[in-house]
Amino acid sequence: MNVSDAIRTKRAVRKFQDKPLTNEIVTAILNAGRRAQSSKNEQTWHFIAIQDKKILQALSECGEWAEHIAGAALAVAILTPEPTEKFQTMFDAGQAAAYMQLAAWEVGVGSCPASIYQPEKAREILEFPSDLHLRIVLSFGYPADEEKLTSAPKKGGRRLLGEVAHWNQW
Repeated sequence: MNVSDAIRTKRAVRKFQDKPLTNEIVTAILNAGRRAQSSKNEQTWHFIAIQDKKILQALSECGEWAEHIAGAALAVAILTPEPTEKFQTMFDAGQAAAYMQLAAWEVGVGSCPASIYQPEKAREILEFPSDLHLRIVLSFGYPADEEKLTSAPKKGGRRLLGEVAHWNQW
């Protein structure tokens, strides 16, 4: 699958098969995030790869719409320094997230981001250092509905280019 096809066909997947991912796939996903570009090449992120079902369930309770984490084969917590100290921090984390999601999609693995609204509860669950912060967790797994992998883009699902792009000035 080329990059354009991956971008065009990528769908959010929130329901997963009860099927583990291979170590090779998990490593490929994490390496894609590691390879993402970052401001001044600082690479300030850390990733926690979670496959333990009890931890996935507990983490799914840290956000209002994070329940998909509980059914995932893998979740990746993206840890960053304090995001309000440098505006690029969350942009960099977002790039790492996008790279991981596209790498997963290429091999038939779906994903969905979840906002963490209870970061201190998540810290207790994952036991990460106090100088790092968690705002986003990605869930990964084989889609319960395998047609998600090949279904045509929804009509009207995205705004037209002319509605969002401006040339030279507004």
